[in-house]
Amino acid sequence: MADTQDMGTRRFGRVNWMGLYTLCAREVQRFMAVWTQTVLAPLVTAGLFMVIFTIAIGPRRGEVMGADFTTFIAPGILMMTVIQNAFANTSSSIVIAKVQGNIVDTLMPPLSPAEMVIGYLAGGIGRGLIVAAVIVAGQMIFIDLQVAHPLWAITFVFLGATFLSGLGMVAGVFANKFDQMAAITNFVITPLAFLSGTFYSVQALPPGLREVTYFNPIFYLIDGTRYGLIGVSDGSPWLGLAVGLGSCLAISAAAWAMFARGYRLKA
Repeated sequence: MADTQDMGTRRFGRVNWMGLYTLCAREVQRFMAVWTQTVLAPLVTAGLFMVIFTIAIGPRRGEVMGADFTTFIAPGILMMTVIQNAFANTSSSIVIAKVQGNIVDTLMPPLSPAEMVIGYLAGGIGRGLIVAAVIVAGQMIFIDLQVAHPLWAITFVFLGATFLSGLGMVAGVFANKFDQMAAITNFVITPLAFLSGTFYSVQALPPGLREVTYFNPIFYLIDGTRYGLIGVSDGSPWLGLAVGLGSCLAISAAAWAMFARGYRLKA
């Protein structure tokens, strides 16, 4: 009888609210249980980036787009940290479950592919937003950061956490071993994050490299966050919003397709 009810629930598109809530809660509790590694450590890392670049370059760099160098790099460091943590949350959750053999605990319950995507996204987005809040609080204390456009800042941080959480799901499903996951992180995610205007304005790049940067969706997320926090940007925040939304929808659809097919999840 229960199986018949579950099939009926899926057929008519009803949401398994209890199952969805449980998956969301599990993913959030995963990173909150080790908050010193998932929340405090990113704050320390972001602080070190700020200190090192300020000491090494700040006094000689001068203003960038009308803002002093330390203030200019603050939004980039914020977004870089957010996307790295959002990616790590979903990718590590799936890879660890696959390696330990308990991915079946997620696949067996009556959860639709869309519900699984939302559940994993909740953990990555939650971690990204908490990390962002902690870092912004620190930046406001130590560099007197004044948020120019709060709604834009929140929107782009949310989009950044969503996009990288989705990318983390795709990478986690694709990778079957920790070394494969490490390769994706080192050779894909880290270069995309660093070569996207985190520490510089793309206007300073040579024409060819500048055009390549415009194909990097993370550039638009960092640029939009910079506009939201300090009021300057290399491009239009509306274009960044469109690219961010499109990227989130595309990567979420890819993750949904993987879960729907059981790609690299079912033996």
